Amino acid sequence: MTRAIEMLRPSQIRSAFEECSLVYLPLGTIEWHCEHLPVGLDALTARDLCLLSAEVTGGLVWPALYYGTGGDHGSYPWTVMMESSEHLAPLLRKTLNRLAELKVERIVLFSGHFAGDQLDMIDQLKGEFEKLGPMKVLATAVNRFNIPDFPPDHAGRFETTLLAGLWPETVKLDALPAKTNGDDRPDRHDPSHPLWGVIGADPRDAVISDGPKLVSEIASKLAAFAVGRD
Repeated sequence: MTRAIEMLRPSQIRSAFEECSLVYLPLGTIEWHCEHLPVGLDALTARDLCLLSAEVTGGLVWPALYYGTGGDHGSYPWTVMMESSEHLAPLLRKTLNRLAELKVERIVLFSGHFAGDQLDMIDQLKGEFEKLGPMKVLATAVNRFNIPDFPPDHAGRFETTLLAGLWPETVKLDALPAKTNGDDRPDRHDPSHPLWGVIGADPRDAVISDGPKLVSEIASKLAAFAVGRD
C-alpha cells in the first residue's frame, strides 16, 4: 500500500493510523536550480524522503507543498517565492489544527527548502503546537542531518546527488558548460556565470551513482528523528 495519503481511501487511512498515528508534511518550492536540475527539486526530495521514511516508521505522507519562503533566488526565472511566511504559516497551521482534531498523534514538518525564513517558520509552528498538545509536532529539514562529505547546498553537488538518487532522469549534468578557469569567480548571482544560482560545491563534481546511498542515509536519519531516536 502506498504511504501517500491522497491515494488512499478512508478505510486504508484508518488502517494505517491504527498501525502508527503519524503524518509527514513535506515542504518545498518552485525555484530555480540552475540549468541541470528541475525547479521542483525541493518538494520532490522532501516528499520522496518522507515516503521512504514512512516505509520504516509507518504513518502516511501528506502531499508536498510547492511554495516556500526565504533565500536569494526569488527573482530568478520560474521561481515563485513568498516574501514572508504570512501566507504559508496559516495554511500549515490550519492543516495541523485539523490533523489534531482528527486525533493524529505525531506530525513531522520536513522541508526540502532550507532558507532561513523557511526554517524559522517550521520551528515557530513546532513551538506553537508544543504548548497546545497532545499532538506532537516535530520540525526538521534536509540540511539538518550531518552527512559526511556532503555539506548542504543549493543546486550544487549535494542537491544534485540527492535528486539523482530519487529521480535520476531529471538530472542533466551535460546541460552545464565544461569547466574553465573562469568558473571560480565568486558572483554566481550573475546570469553570465556558468553556475548561475548555484550556492555551494560545483555540481559537475557530483557522482550520480552516489545518489542512492545519500538518499538512504538521509531517509534513515529522518525515520529515526520521526520516532524520537535521533
